[in-house]
Amino acid sequence: MASVTYQDAERLFPGADSPAVDNLNLEIGDGEFMVLVGPSGCGKSTSLRMLAGLEEVTNGKIFIGDRDITNLPPKDRDIAMVFQNYALYPHMSVADNMAFSLKMAKVDKDERNKRVAEAAKLLDLEAYLERKPKALSGGQRQRVAMGRAIVRHPQVFCMDEPLSNLDAKLRVSTRTQIAALQSRLGITTVYVTHDQVEAMTMGDRVAVMKDGILQQVDTPLNLYDSPKNLFVAGFIGSPAMNLIQAKPAEGAAKIGEYTVPVDRTASSKMQDEITVGVRPESWRLVNEEDGGLPVKVTVVEELGADAFVYGTSGVEGTPSDIIVRIDARRNHKKGETIYVTTDPDHVHVFATQSGERLSQ
Repeated sequence: MASVTYQDAERLFPGADSPAVDNLNLEIGDGEFMVLVGPSGCGKSTSLRMLAGLEEVTNGKIFIGDRDITNLPPKDRDIAMVFQNYALYPHMSVADNMAFSLKMAKVDKDERNKRVAEAAKLLDLEAYLERKPKALSGGQRQRVAMGRAIVRHPQVFCMDEPLSNLDAKLRVSTRTQIAALQSRLGITTVYVTHDQVEAMTMGDRVAVMKDGILQQVDTPLNLYDSPKNLFVAGFIGSPAMNLIQAKPAEGAAKIGEYTVPVDRTASSKMQDEITVGVRPESWRLVNEEDGGLPVKVTVVEELGADAFVYGTSGVEGTPSDIIVRIDARRNHKKGETIYVTTDPDHVHVFATQSGERLSQ
């Protein structure tokens, strides 16, 4: 059983006013791929390092299965760590790098060679086993770091932004390989990234953190469709959700002269200040006489099948940019004014002060 449980876990650094990780309660299932995501300084890497034994847990407990590992040294936790900078030994060959932890654990030579050969085959590294790290590309080095973790047959993989040093194209292909590999091995994995696209495409579930506090844990699709608060709504999704200040008006939300329809759950809870959220793809283009929200086009990003229109509405309470996803063949130009509307099912309503979600 290799589930991971954070129980009221806290990390307070000496001299700090507030904990880097505050009262973290999180359960990660056996064999699950859990992604911790959030902006820089949110506590995601610290949470991972607490699990790995590289940071002290100042309060609370951490379990792997039924075993309390809170105060165990890293070597006794049965965890393999994959770092951002690969952390390979430059003077050793690929095979020796992968086998090093087994050698330190006094695993016999035949077993070491067998495990390295298995991992090399899995990661397509068989042709590189005699090379030194300097003779490898960034993606190959990352696969060697993965191989070094795999040969140990750990209960848990801990991955700290392992793709951040790769170029954009390689990052996309490598994240697919890591997700497929984890699924095949079935090893519980805790993966840290600041890239929410990476989080959405890789994780079975995603935990969103801010200022050391866990905001929401859910499947990628549920996070996207039902963000729990304003922070999650603005963080998850690329491009980001449009978040617009509005006022309640007889079961709807009023943005200047434009009325946004909202669902019944939200309309019954709305009070003074509300924020309306609309995903770029949830806007519909309408004619001017249909009374849509006016958006003056400032930039059009052509993406092939789709395009993103960035514009300003000139309506009080709207953000500097409103983003609308359209069919690229619509061919809207800079300086043009388009009109958009949406449906109640696609509108997210939040209390501006607390950030709490009001929609169903």
